[in-house]
Amino acid sequence: MSASETFTHTQLPLTIDGVQLNIAAIHRRGELAPIVFLHGFGSTKEDYAGIALQADFDGHPFVAFDAPGCGETLCSDLSRVSIPLLVQVTLQVLEHFDIERFHLVGHSMGGLAALLLAHQFPGRVLSFTDIEGNIAPEDCFLSRQIDDYPSDDPEVFFAAFIKRVRHAPAYASALYSASLRHKVRAEAVRGIFSTMVDLSDNADLMGKFLGLKCPRMFMYGEQNSSLSYLAHIQAQGVRLAPIPVCGHFPMYSNPIAMWQQIADFHRASQAG
Repeated sequence: MSASETFTHTQLPLTIDGVQLNIAAIHRRGELAPIVFLHGFGSTKEDYAGIALQADFDGHPFVAFDAPGCGETLCSDLSRVSIPLLVQVTLQVLEHFDIERFHLVGHSMGGLAALLLAHQFPGRVLSFTDIEGNIAPEDCFLSRQIDDYPSDDPEVFFAAFIKRVRHAPAYASALYSASLRHKVRAEAVRGIFSTMVDLSDNADLMGKFLGLKCPRMFMYGEQNSSLSYLAHIQAQGVRLAPIPVCGHFPMYSNPIAMWQQIADFHRASQAG
């Protein structure tokens, strides 16, 4: 398969609440149910480009895009970047690609935005794969650093954040840290992190997650198997997908297991 056959790269100019954006996206057409991917903080749409090489997903159209302040997406006012803005952008991307009903996959920051989207439009989501997206205050182990290590200078905060991540004793943390400065604009970090913390503390994300009627899967790395709510959400009908030899980043540490779990979940969801 040649590179030109795997997916198409495009730029989508948008204006949302006065913020001018040029959204960088990758997508593929197909006849089956579409899959929409939202990446995590410090990651990009390319986290999910490997789907084009996974035979289990042949025939499924997909779209992934760089969030405002991230990757190749351009944003006229980085101080306005937030999780609610990401949700609004996602809705515009769905409209552009004429996607009405879809499987939803979100990691970390993207999992939180995906949850808000699924809660707002439950009839549109065929299934939801939440890859360690925030559903409780304890999930703010990265984003709460905006409060734990305060700085008025976004560059100073980001440099110190990158250093802490580089030395964290978790799978793929050093690899993840190496590209942070290239994938995130420092001026966007505060808006992203502060809204993640506020939503995790005050927006009853657990209630929203458990209230979804679509099939739900929560994926997590084995290093994070101590999350306090795993047994609770499993008892409420959520499928758990532990990924071995993995921390917070299955797409870096164990992508084979990640894709297998998503494919199995989608098959089970369609069979059900």
